[in-house]
Amino acid sequence: MREQIRRQLVRQTGADLPEWNERIRAARLDDEKALHRWLTRQGVVGYPRMLLGMERFGYPEYMLASAEALVDAQYAGRPKARAIYDALIRKVGSLDGVEVQARKTYVCLVGPRRTFARVQAAGRDAVALALRVVATPGGRLEPSRVHESTPVQITLRSPRDIDSEALRWIRRALGEASGT
Repeated sequence: MREQIRRQLVRQTGADLPEWNERIRAARLDDEKALHRWLTRQGVVGYPRMLLGMERFGYPEYMLASAEALVDAQYAGRPKARAIYDALIRKVGSLDGVEVQARKTYVCLVGPRRTFARVQAAGRDAVALALRVVATPGGRLEPSRVHESTPVQITLRSPRDIDSEALRWIRRALGEASGT
């Protein structure tokens, strides 16, 4: 995630993290709110502003954890859900241009342009596969309970649920998020 935001910072401003860290040191901003206001005036907003704030004032523990540690924590005490998650990631990992990014409570599936799905434990025995896709809930597609950017989800209750239909929805969400 950090590297993705770092690339976004360069696209947004033309300057990389070390250059921004130097600018912040030179500005002598000792308060997070003052830093955010200053960065906004410099045209740095969103995730890049958040990243620079963490660079200056420290990263939260979850940002310092490895992806493996984050996923282990998400599925601790949920062996059935973990088996479903692992099977899903194995299948999604074979798709071209897909990056798997662990967060504190969920995992993002990121295509070349943006996140196209979120994967989150749904209790002890299931996994919610929330998709950023234009679709009406029906059949296996349910309204998403994961995030507003992913309007539908498929609840996976077994690795067998990661079938050709689920993979078609994943590919469709990847295609829509990639502009293809």
